[in-house]
Amino acid sequence: MKRSATTESEEWEWRGTPVWSLKAVLLALLLSLPAYCLAASGPYDEKADAKAQIQEALKSAQQAHVPLLVVFGANWCGDCRMLDASFKEGASAPLIAKRFRVVKVNVGRFDTNLDIAAAYGVPIKKGIPAVAVLTSDGKPVYATKSGELADARHMGDKGIYDFFANIVQQNGL
Repeated sequence: MKRSATTESEEWEWRGTPVWSLKAVLLALLLSLPAYCLAASGPYDEKADAKAQIQEALKSAQQAHVPLLVVFGANWCGDCRMLDASFKEGASAPLIAKRFRVVKVNVGRFDTNLDIAAAYGVPIKKGIPAVAVLTSDGKPVYATKSGELADARHMGDKGIYDFFANIVQQNGL
């Protein structure tokens, strides 16, 4: 680091760049780190082979004699994270654990695995999270059509529970 004189004050430089500028860049990087960490981790495996995951989950569903719940979403999506959390704790957790096997399929920024969603009749463009329910032999029996779960954060645990309880009741699952 060297010091270079200016007309009004002295300023520190590193390789010709003012130190205050380097501090600003460092601060920006540090502030963006939490967002990067959240996007990099989460309930949706961004590198997974979704078709293989579904086939594996179908085997588990067949053995347990329960339907498969395919959840389409993304790690950047707050509603998707809320839905995932409700599957782990609260009123919805026992219902989901008892009645379904769950597989989560990453849709990226609406540019990944869209063919899978379309094959099950799920219009991803209507919003995520979105779901399809498959019989244990892989036949679709239910799919969100209008972004029914896209506001999961505001639905809350009771709304999410009621949503899935209705699917179970209406489809005899």
